[in-house]
Amino acid sequence: MQTLLIANRGEIAIRIARTANRMGIRTVGVYSDADADAPHLHAVDQAVRIGPAPAAASYLNIEAIIKAATETGADAIHPGYGFLSERAEFVRAVEAAGLTFVGPSAEVMDQLGRKDHARLVALAAGVPVVPGFTVDNPPLPTDYPVLVKAAAGGGGKGIRIVEDPTDLDEAIAAAKREAAMAFGDDTILIETYVSKGRHIEVQIFGDHEGKVVHLFERDCSAQRRHQKVLEEAPAPDLPDDVRQRLTTAAVALASEVGYVGAGTVEFLYDPARGPDGVYFLEMNTRLQVEHPVTEEVVRVDGSRIDLVELQLRIARGDSLWFDQQVVTTVGHAIEARVYAEDAFGGFLPQAGTATEVSWPDAVRVDHALVSNQTVSAAYDPMLGKVIAAGSDRQVAISRLIAALDQTVIFGLTTNTGFLRALAASSAFADGQIDTTWLDHNLEVIAPPDVDAAAELAAYAALRNASTVAAEAFGQNDGWRMGGPSTPPRVAMLVEGQRRLVTPQDHDGHAHVSRDHIEVAYLGQRFVFATGAGLADLDDNLGADGIVKAPMPGTILAIEVTPGDLVEAETRLGVMEAMKMELVLRSDLRGRVESVHAALGAQVPIGAVLFEIIPT
Repeated sequence: MQTLLIANRGEIAIRIARTANRMGIRTVGVYSDADADAPHLHAVDQAVRIGPAPAAASYLNIEAIIKAATETGADAIHPGYGFLSERAEFVRAVEAAGLTFVGPSAEVMDQLGRKDHARLVALAAGVPVVPGFTVDNPPLPTDYPVLVKAAAGGGGKGIRIVEDPTDLDEAIAAAKREAAMAFGDDTILIETYVSKGRHIEVQIFGDHEGKVVHLFERDCSAQRRHQKVLEEAPAPDLPDDVRQRLTTAAVALASEVGYVGAGTVEFLYDPARGPDGVYFLEMNTRLQVEHPVTEEVVRVDGSRIDLVELQLRIARGDSLWFDQQVVTTVGHAIEARVYAEDAFGGFLPQAGTATEVSWPDAVRVDHALVSNQTVSAAYDPMLGKVIAAGSDRQVAISRLIAALDQTVIFGLTTNTGFLRALAASSAFADGQIDTTWLDHNLEVIAPPDVDAAAELAAYAALRNASTVAAEAFGQNDGWRMGGPSTPPRVAMLVEGQRRLVTPQDHDGHAHVSRDHIEVAYLGQRFVFATGAGLADLDDNLGADGIVKAPMPGTILAIEVTPGDLVEAETRLGVMEAMKMELVLRSDLRGRVESVHAALGAQVPIGAVLFEIIPT
């Protein structure tokens, strides 16, 4: 392997390039028009444009990627995760071009890369599975709730929980749309839903000689709507017999198909049933987002291991040089996924320019976000991963909390404050988190105190005043002639109310401009309008009956026309951004006065989409 084309973007492209460069392998990166100056292009030896911003025309364009590889002299392609990483047709195209695919064969991917096919392999290998069926086959008798999920792909896309049979058709239709958009395949699988399970996955590797080993497990139970939030290794409070059952089943599954390369076998574990409560979910035939926690804790003959290096070595024909008995774990590691989303505002995806970015330096950070970089709504909203390790779980948690406190992203709202609050919660510390805990207990994870954040903003405003006179009468310190000093205060907008805020120093970070102050307090970004910004913000406040775009995105559906009568919470339309659908609803009872949205249109945040006249 002389030249490696990395068919991906963002932090995983940087991660792969770093290891390949260290191994002396030349690297080629690819980019869309939206990524013309993205950080991952600075990590490779050569960069090639593969198309316009939409993923279907660029990062999912097999022909363009193969052409980029052949024209740059690449002899191998690493798919990363997401995009084409689990597409058998892509593997076939790579091999047809005479190139090496870093991953399993197309035949194995056909068997394991799809959830429906992988179930059959699991049954053949004697691995227990959750009862289920595909939409295209006659359904087996089952009780509700059920889980509707895409057979192709992963990442929490194309998944719905259905409590009532009358909601099944709508859930299938929505899951199909999302799956087709994300993976180009709308096949749907339906399974019995286990509501109180833990998500445990096992990292495996196989070589060309049929040898398969596991690198122990990860716990990914902290999820919201099937999207992982925090991941850790090893799984906390996991009985040894359950761990043995999980790892043995994972190796058996991979051995059944002669698996080659890196793979992750995912299980649902019901602690109430012990070893009998282990059920196969799916296999990811690629590197996982959360692979860093495994790298932080696994040792082979006492040494750390680089999973990307292991992938590349196996792809070039090397054999696994170690046996299972020399694989051990030490300490604990936790990963937090930092997303461009407003976690305390409905988890709406965010887009825009990150004006100032500062990542913590005391822990491992895999990221692809720098200051003054524009975050597009065209791709997955993950910006980076903060990974903290320690001698035990409590040390790792403490280091992660401290690291998230030091993560500063201005100009763009992220979920860092939510991650910090979750990591600091007693539920996480005590191991109470199952796969549905966040969906039912979101109110427990509260945002930081806005008053403290405002006090920090006021403190920063006074310290950063651009013009402060040198003599007593020009000081903004509350000094009064003939009377005691009054505390200095700063006028700002706090939660929609104009207030005079007394400055107070709190641990955090602040950025002061002429019309607003941004602070990062306990990981959460707050923006307070000040000065000219007070008037500007008034102009952007919505009125009753005015439905605006809460995020930049694409209009997928318009469900009303002018003159229609609507009730509060009536569906008006659907929009999509960063692979997430959002239903737009009326906030009052009335008549539709006008519809400004257009099907398929790209709309900016704050755009007026519908106007309702109260009746």
